[in-house]
Amino acid sequence: MGDSDAVKPLVNGKMDNVDDEEHKMSVAKEELDTLTKQLEKAEDEKSRLQLAKLSAEDSKKNAVKELTDLQRQGEQRQEEFSKTVKGIQNDILMLEKGNKDLMEKLKKSQAKLQAKKKESATLQQRFKIYVQIPEKKVKFTCKEEDSDDSGQHIKGVFTIAQRPSVLLKGGQALITFEEEKVASQILKMAKCTVSCDKDKVHVKPKSLTLDPFVKFEVHLDVSTKTLSFSNVPSTLSEERMRDRLEISFSKPSRGGGEVQRVDYDMHTGKGKITFLNTGVAESLALKRKFSVDMDREVNVEVDLVYNYKLKKFQTFCGALKRTILLFGITDFQDEEDLQDHLEIHFQKPSNYGGEVECIKYVSGGNEVKAFFTEDVAEMDA
Repeated sequence: MGDSDAVKPLVNGKMDNVDDEEHKMSVAKEELDTLTKQLEKAEDEKSRLQLAKLSAEDSKKNAVKELTDLQRQGEQRQEEFSKTVKGIQNDILMLEKGNKDLMEKLKKSQAKLQAKKKESATLQQRFKIYVQIPEKKVKFTCKEEDSDDSGQHIKGVFTIAQRPSVLLKGGQALITFEEEKVASQILKMAKCTVSCDKDKVHVKPKSLTLDPFVKFEVHLDVSTKTLSFSNVPSTLSEERMRDRLEISFSKPSRGGGEVQRVDYDMHTGKGKITFLNTGVAESLALKRKFSVDMDREVNVEVDLVYNYKLKKFQTFCGALKRTILLFGITDFQDEEDLQDHLEIHFQKPSNYGGEVECIKYVSGGNEVKAFFTEDVAEMDA
């Protein structure tokens, strides 16, 4: 008994050691499992990080590529923009140059236009006929039977002929010969010496060019049934105005008659009344005014309807063949006496002269406007 009691504590000591070792092994195993798991997690994290790194590197490469592409596109667009700006600048320069050229052409055209206007005004001034044509009573001697308007119109033809003229100043003479060859002979001479009693006077011949003059016909057509009126105030509607006009012009007590047609313009206050019978318009036109019933009584101006046509317009110009101008004449005698001496000199064949048809001398300090007859002007010009 004593021995077994002595061995027993020893076995228990070994048993405790084994338990400790097993416990340590268990702890170590747990730690190993934990570390293994941690290692696996670390490996997984490492793999994940590597994959993320690779993905980031790919994204970086893509970003770098996109940035490079964007830079390239930006450079291209900048180049295109520079080219566009340069093209626009060139276009602006071309437009400015074109505008400058157009302005210069415009100035030249305006200058030409002004010159043409001035020339036109000068020509218009030349061809204008300033004359006061007096009123004249016309007596009708017969009626043309071939007229087809039944007396509804009065027609007339007037011939207007402008008489050519030239202004003679002091110390000048105008001489017309009967033959052209005489004037031609005199014009070949630089000067002519004219004997005046005991004195002599030197004159110089010169050809004469007339300003343009005209001849034309005015064809006049006067209606015997239509009357024009003006200064009609538009106080009513257009339709009522027409009615009032027709009623007023239809009244025999005012000299009117049956109205065939009314033409009226509200904007101008003018119009025409056409009567059914002839003679009414003529009698009313002589009064110059007519009373019309509107919202009040209004006096309107009336007149016959005239139609004008210009026909056979002709212009004449050129140098006179039988007439010459003598100038540089010294005024030392009476005007008539010196004119007689000039006529005598230029009638003599020995002086290369001939028969004088007409002569006019103007002494110093005077001016005379000489008019040519139509037949002489047309024959010579």
